[in-house]
Amino acid sequence: MSQKIGLHVLGRRFDVDVDDEFATFLLDKMANDFNQEGNNDIKTLLQAYVRKTHELYSQELDMKNIINKLDDLG
Repeated sequence: MSQKIGLHVLGRRFDVDVDDEFATFLLDKMANDFNQEGNNDIKTLLQAYVRKTHELYSQELDMKNIINKLDDLG
């Protein structure tokens, strides 16, 4: 099944369809980054993008470090 999730940016509503399991996770994360009840501006959108990209960067560094440690053990 899928669920529709919406967000208002510059007075326009944008909806995306995601599967139910991911929807729960996405809504939880979006609550930290966006005003889900009202409007969001471009600056808010950009800040959220930069935060999420930094999280991804940190995760990739962590994975590389773990892989390197595993390679050193083997």
